Amino acid sequence: MLYSQLRTLVEGPEVAAFAHARTVADIERSLGLAFESPLQRFFLGHYNFISFWNIYYGTIHFVMPVVALVWLYRKAPARYVRWRNTLLILLGIGVVAFWAYPLAPPRLMPTTYGFIDTAIGYANFGKPATTKSEAGNFYAAMPSLHMGWSTWCTCALWPMVKRWWWKPLLVAYPACTLFAIVITGNHWWLDAVGGWIALAIAYGLATLGAVLYARFRAVTRASAVATASANA
Repeated sequence: MLYSQLRTLVEGPEVAAFAHARTVADIERSLGLAFESPLQRFFLGHYNFISFWNIYYGTIHFVMPVVALVWLYRKAPARYVRWRNTLLILLGIGVVAFWAYPLAPPRLMPTTYGFIDTAIGYANFGKPATTKSEAGNFYAAMPSLHMGWSTWCTCALWPMVKRWWWKPLLVAYPACTLFAIVITGNHWWLDAVGGWIALAIAYGLATLGAVLYARFRAVTRASAVATASANA
C-alpha cells in the first residue's frame, strides 16, 4: 500500500514523460530493435489471444511474488530474508526511478508510433484506467517492475525446485511477462532492461546489508563476551 501511494505521488510531468518516451523509441530504432509495434499489430486480430495477455498482465504480476515469498518463508527462512529485502529495495528503486525519469508507455503514444491501448476493446482485468486517480501513475514505465518482480521470482526460487521440469517453468515466467508487457503496449522492451538492472542493484544492496549486519552482530557478540569476561 505504501509503495502504491508513493508511486502515485511521484508521477512526473507529462511533457517530460513523452519526451523521454521519444528518446527511448529513438534508441530502439537506432539499435534496429524497435519491434514492439509490428509485434503488437501482428496479433491484434486475435481477440482472445490479446485478452489473455491483458488479464495475465493485470493479475499474475501480483500473485507470483506472494507465492514465492510464502514458499521461501516456509521452506528456507534464511533465504527468505535476503530475497524479501531485495524485493523491498527493488520497490524503493522503482519509486525513485519513476520520480527521476517519468516515461510514457507505448500505449499512450501518438498513433503515428503504431501502438494501440489493448486495455480498450479487449477483455481485461477490471476496467481501463481513464483518470490519474484510477491509474495511479501513467508514467511509471521505467523500470518495468513486472520484469523486475517476475525475474525476482525466478532467481529467488531457482535453488528451491528439485524436479527438472520446474526449471523451464521458472525461466518461462519472466519470458512470458516480457511478451505480455510488449504485446499489450504497457512497456518498451528497454523498460525490461531497466527492471533487470534495478533488480541487480537491489540484490547487491540486500547482500551488502546482510554482510554489514552479520559483521555488526559479530562485533556485538565479541564485545558482550569481552564485557562478561572482564566482569567475571
